[in-house]
Amino acid sequence: MTHTKYITSGGLAFAEEKDMEKLRNYSLKGWHVSEFKFMGYILKKGDSKEYIYSVDYRPLRKDEMQEYMEYFSFSGWEHISTEDNIHLFRALPGTKPIYSDRETTLEKHHNLGSSLKWPTISLLFLTVLLWLGTFISTGTLQITLAIIAFISTALFLPSIMTVITIYGNKWRAEGKGGLVKLIKYLPLLFFVLMTVFILLVVDGLSRSAVIIACMLIGGLISPAIIWGVMSLYYRIGKRA
Repeated sequence: MTHTKYITSGGLAFAEEKDMEKLRNYSLKGWHVSEFKFMGYILKKGDSKEYIYSVDYRPLRKDEMQEYMEYFSFSGWEHISTEDNIHLFRALPGTKPIYSDRETTLEKHHNLGSSLKWPTISLLFLTVLLWLGTFISTGTLQITLAIIAFISTALFLPSIMTVITIYGNKWRAEGKGGLVKLIKYLPLLFFVLMTVFILLVVDGLSRSAVIIACMLIGGLISPAIIWGVMSLYYRIGKRA
């Protein structure tokens, strides 16, 4: 019987509370998270015990890490894992939440949004330049740029969706209901504009249809493939 397994994340920007509740339920079954992993978590089998989980988003220098961990430890939160600027903690039920008021909640969304905003904007400009290069080039160069542009687009789409969701959560916490309602329609508007762009610029309707279909299929199937590969990898790795 394997003592380690991989579970997927719903995306902290989209389903942070659901993720933390899922980890709590797993701890009741004796499966305790040990580290972040790509698009998910690694759980290790142990004794059944209830823990509550929380994440903090904060860029830290190496010399700040020790004091940061001690602060949370003093508050009853045990550090589990850190990935980039995302820190995962656990505590016993009844421990004071990390984000206990409006100000700290806004700080959480601000920190997470700031860490993703500029990389996403940079990726947007790169994607636009690649597509422009594809349309004005020919031959092998055009094919090469098109492949890179597809990859860049595939990376950009989840990035922009994540940033939109983060700022939607931030504005919701600030009580900006109008902006929250507006941002709900941005993904649909963005997809419509991208579809029109492809239909107008790419030669041939059939080619455009293939491109859109590939994007949709890739977006639906890729997470399932990644989950399957990661789960299989850790099952085989621990049995070997």
